[in-house]
Amino acid sequence: MIEGNETKYFYIDDGELDAYLFHEGTFYRAYEFMGAHPYKKGRKKGYRFVVWAPRAREVYLVGDFNSWHEWNLPMERIPGSGLWSIVVQDVQDYDKYKYRIIAETGEVRYKADPFAFHSGTRPETDSKVYDIKGFNWQDRRWMRTRKDNLHSSPVSIYEVNLLSWKMKEGALPYSYRELADELVRYVKKMGYTHIELMPIAEHPLDASWGYQVTGYFAPTSRFGTPKDFMYLVDQCHQNDIGVILDWVPAHFTRDDHGLARFDGSYCFESLDRNRAENDQWGTLNFDYSKPEVLSFLISNALYWHDYYHIDGLRIDAVAYMLYLDFGGRDIRNQYGGRENIEAIEFIKRLNSVVFKNYPGTMMIAEESTAWPKVSHPLEDGGLGFNYKWNMGWMNDTLKYMELDPIYRKDHHQALTFSMMYAFSERFILPLSHDEVVHGKRSLLDKMPGFYEDKFANLRLLYQYMYAHPGKKLLFMGGEFGQFIEWREYDGLDWHLLDYEMHQKLHKYVKDLNKLYIEEKCLYEVDTSYDGFQWIEHQNWQESIISFERLDKEGNRLVCIFNFTPVPRPDYPIGVVEEGTYRTVFTSDHQRYGGNTKRIKSYKASDEKFHDRPWSIRVDLPPLGAMYLKLKEEKRTGGK
Repeated sequence: MIEGNETKYFYIDDGELDAYLFHEGTFYRAYEFMGAHPYKKGRKKGYRFVVWAPRAREVYLVGDFNSWHEWNLPMERIPGSGLWSIVVQDVQDYDKYKYRIIAETGEVRYKADPFAFHSGTRPETDSKVYDIKGFNWQDRRWMRTRKDNLHSSPVSIYEVNLLSWKMKEGALPYSYRELADELVRYVKKMGYTHIELMPIAEHPLDASWGYQVTGYFAPTSRFGTPKDFMYLVDQCHQNDIGVILDWVPAHFTRDDHGLARFDGSYCFESLDRNRAENDQWGTLNFDYSKPEVLSFLISNALYWHDYYHIDGLRIDAVAYMLYLDFGGRDIRNQYGGRENIEAIEFIKRLNSVVFKNYPGTMMIAEESTAWPKVSHPLEDGGLGFNYKWNMGWMNDTLKYMELDPIYRKDHHQALTFSMMYAFSERFILPLSHDEVVHGKRSLLDKMPGFYEDKFANLRLLYQYMYAHPGKKLLFMGGEFGQFIEWREYDGLDWHLLDYEMHQKLHKYVKDLNKLYIEEKCLYEVDTSYDGFQWIEHQNWQESIISFERLDKEGNRLVCIFNFTPVPRPDYPIGVVEEGTYRTVFTSDHQRYGGNTKRIKSYKASDEKFHDRPWSIRVDLPPLGAMYLKLKEEKRTGGK
């Protein structure tokens, strides 16, 4: 036992195997060793601190427990490794600490713990001692029954930034525990199946939306403690809501207390400055050729599953990881190609390890290029994700919807082209935060026309989205018609729900989610043409498309869309079965802000249309969408 200025500490001689695995790049639960952990052996007890600083000349631990004395807690290098360790007595939960690192050059750096479970609240930059174990989870039913095959299940995701979803008086954010009541109740009421939380990992700048991380293992302390965040996830699960986290393994912030030049040299980043510097975002790139970086990142992915029971990760900026020259960088690999070979291997190993441990989770790629087989299994030559954001559908559809309807006929392919590749990947259709910032305007404000036209166009967009193959994602505020762009420093304009059209849009999205969950045709066969058939896709002159969605039993949902403000009474639609077709859902109903008062049914005649033996003539509303389905008692056979 060593005493220095009343602070007692000691060293232990184990940890060499853990250090070996960490340096090998296969220590996939490194968070159980690295960072700060309670230690007890015989009469010896305290907190053990372990940090990676391979090129450091000396490392000291400083914190509340030694009154931030600069040199009385010297750490000892674990033999044959780049890890430093010390055990300190009389450490308490919530004690603040940092590592004082002396670089080879003599430069002194004060660093937060990369593996800290808790952090100080901005503008504080310290790590906090925190015992992560012992939370009393109540989500056993959810975890036991969590679906392994989400591809044939409904997935409707509500994307949320916790800082700005709703604010209390004085512009104060809700805590994790308050959100566990307010937000969970709201998401359940609105009928979403999942909630996606914008980066929860600790970050210093609100305006970065959490995408420039300093504490990868620490849920941001803006809203409470790690166990408070566990409580939020637990409440989601008890209410049958899955939780997806945004995750940022491409780059990290340059803030001095974070990972940047951690031991005085390029540590988590590449020694090659061209590869290390991320000028596009003002950050630094991870170096995937370093085994320790692989241990760090893959451990982090498992950590959120292990300790927080999350149901998926949406991986940010995958295209930036895959291409060395993404964003205009002039970098090539050793073969002269554009591909980041090390990043590709990291992604494959990441997905392999995560799915081996959690086969029912979601690994979602935000990938904006035509890279093949992003969401295909590794054994089929894929990257191993099980979902990919459909950025092509999003871009084409929003550009089309922003057009004055008089010009839409000249851009009809924007509606139909997505079906050429709709099943090349397992897609999520995203209307995300990225589409309502930086001058792009809110979804409602993007829509052309006068006040009521904007709402009609937005309802039409949503109903088209829910009929199109692929899972669904909508950013907060889109469900009630947020009129101004999203601002991370301000809450959503919930007062808009005092106005009739916003109330009606809100009810529309709620009812659309409810229908989506109940109607198997909209989700059960989501990854092949077995679940989709065109009825009409060439009527560009009138900007009308129609198609059918099918479930596994062959039941059909007829989906019709009129993208002009011109009503089309008695519009012919070919069908394959005789009988009466009832209107299941229409965006033009009066309860949603439209003009349709009475929901009609349509009896099929033997007039052939659209190469089908039967047809119905429907009253197609202006800027309107309709779902129709054959009444069961009228079916005469045939698919």
